Amino acid sequence: MGWLFFYAGLVKIMDPKWSAAGYLKAAKTFSGFYTWLASPSMLPTVNFLNEWGLAIVGAALILGLGVRLAGVLGAAMMLLYYFPILKGASPDPNSFVVDQHIVFATGLLLLSSFGPGKFWQLEGWFKKTFPKGAKMIGIK
Repeated sequence: MGWLFFYAGLVKIMDPKWSAAGYLKAAKTFSGFYTWLASPSMLPTVNFLNEWGLAIVGAALILGLGVRLAGVLGAAMMLLYYFPILKGASPDPNSFVVDQHIVFATGLLLLSSFGPGKFWQLEGWFKKTFPKGAKMIGIK
């Protein structure tokens, strides 16, 4: 899952023509909110947060650093991607309420609740090596 996020962010960062404007302007649900996000004053910030948010969440999941925070932020991003495509109870013709965005959000929340980074990856090492730094970024 980390690779999917990291790669999606990296592709967007490396493409200077990429923008979330089309996706946001085509929102079917909460269209006022998403149109505001696509406004000229907000769009540069939204694009930056989207590109780098994906890349950083993905890197955190891959490295096992800040898995809890990355999982929650990744789930929030998935919900923000879900609502614009939701039309009634169908996000797409092949789904009813639940699509890949909801599956990813659920998986990320489960991952963040278990905090696997402290057992299998760098988070456990980071906590032992830098206990004060670990507390500052929410590693328990």
